[in-house]
Amino acid sequence: MVTKGSQSNARGTRTSGTGARTTAAGRPKSGAKPRPSAPRPSTPRSSSTRTGRRKPSPAVYRRRRLVVSVALLLVLGLMAAGVVAIVSSFSGAAEPAAQPANTQQPQGGQTPAPGASGTASPSTKASPVCDLNLVTVTASTDKPSYAAGQNPVLGLKVSNGGTTPCQVNVGTSQMEFLVMSGPDRIFSSRDCQAKSEDLVKTIAPGKSETANFVWQRNRTVEGCNVVNAKPGNGTYVFTASLGNKVSPKAVFQLR
Repeated sequence: MVTKGSQSNARGTRTSGTGARTTAAGRPKSGAKPRPSAPRPSTPRSSSTRTGRRKPSPAVYRRRRLVVSVALLLVLGLMAAGVVAIVSSFSGAAEPAAQPANTQQPQGGQTPAPGASGTASPSTKASPVCDLNLVTVTASTDKPSYAAGQNPVLGLKVSNGGTTPCQVNVGTSQMEFLVMSGPDRIFSSRDCQAKSEDLVKTIAPGKSETANFVWQRNRTVEGCNVVNAKPGNGTYVFTASLGNKVSPKAVFQLR
């Protein structure tokens, strides 16, 4: 015989197959925790498995590096073989150098061929001749301008631009220091020259000879007549002559 109290308790509670107690509405009792179902066996998943790709092992990396190294060595070997082949082809295509003529004297026990001379006869060479066209004359002054009381120093330089020595007459008989101011002839070293002399000098290739003349800032005329006028301030042009050679102009100022 079942009492009412026992009937209400039977209605209010049910026992599930797992042993967890639930209320009549199927919700767990406030003080009781639901027991989870039995966990399923799971296998560990790596990060590569989640993304669908598996990270290669160190052994795979080593094999890949070995394959790349062998391929690189093969490529380098083929390149070296190609360079050697190109060099060999150029060497084979080059023509042999022409052999010099045999100019050696016959040694002991050997006789020269008929018609050949056993000793070389010395060749007669002509003496080098100076090219006077390469002898030049230049004019210069020691300053570009001169203040009052300063006398210009005029220079005549003879240079040998050839490859052989030249004998040049650098005497006063060949020289002239000429100063002009426009068309006006101011001074010439020949106007009042007491005597002229010849002086032949040998100028080596690339060398030069220089003669200097101090101009007293005076005027002269042919015959060395007295000229009272003095050159004033302005621009003057100096040219030097040696025989038939005339120098380029050298410009200077008198202040």
